[in-house]
Amino acid sequence: MHDGITLESQGLPTATIITDVFVNTAHAYTRLMGVPDFPYLACPHPITNIKGPELEERARDLAPRVVKLLLEGQV
Repeated sequence: MHDGITLESQGLPTATIITDVFVNTAHAYTRLMGVPDFPYLACPHPITNIKGPELEERARDLAPRVVKLLLEGQV
């Protein structure tokens, strides 16, 4: 999303994951950078203080969407 070399430009698919409180910021930033449809995934906020089973559950919920984004380039 910037002028530098990105993993995507090198043919390496990536999955951007943010927490839901940053969706508006991500939407504004991707529009500002000229890629309004840039795909990213959102998970519930916060994640820093979550441990054990709850964090594992969130990862399991995200995993299929990460796979879809990596393989299909869309969410």
